[in-house]
Amino acid sequence: MSRHTLSVLVENKPGVLARVSALFARRSFNITSLAVGPTENAAVSRITVVVDVESQPLEQVTKQLNKLVNVLKIVELEPEHSVQRELILVKVRADATTRADVVQVVALFRASVIDVATDAVTIEATGRPEKIAALLEVLTPFGIREIVQSGAVALGRGGRAISDRSLRTA
Repeated sequence: MSRHTLSVLVENKPGVLARVSALFARRSFNITSLAVGPTENAAVSRITVVVDVESQPLEQVTKQLNKLVNVLKIVELEPEHSVQRELILVKVRADATTRADVVQVVALFRASVIDVATDAVTIEATGRPEKIAALLEVLTPFGIREIVQSGAVALGRGGRAISDRSLRTA
């Protein structure tokens, strides 16, 4: 299996996300990451879906997605031709004796300490999934108390936008 990132432009209407995710569920695909939000056009939302599947079954799902009324455009974003980022907030044990070491790790990963308590710090980091995984690996010995992580968001590289091409209107 391989990792695939789909950028799906949809009409910004209630129930669209449920219909898109249900299509993956019906095919027994496990969505590893899902992020949705508005675009530069208030009537359009972008759903970024990351799945681990073979290419052939993904092609079938893509064809079925295109048949959904509210789906305007689907593009698979290749890692080398796109910018992909995730956001993570991590609460790490950090008392007076370990706080300096934790802050040093945070600086090495170009992350930020966003909250400090007497026994913990909360860290914010953004980056590629590999960077996030490496940060967590280094922070684990300090004692991770809590994690929240966003799904991947992604855009194609260069000046061209997928919304530049004509969008199907419903």
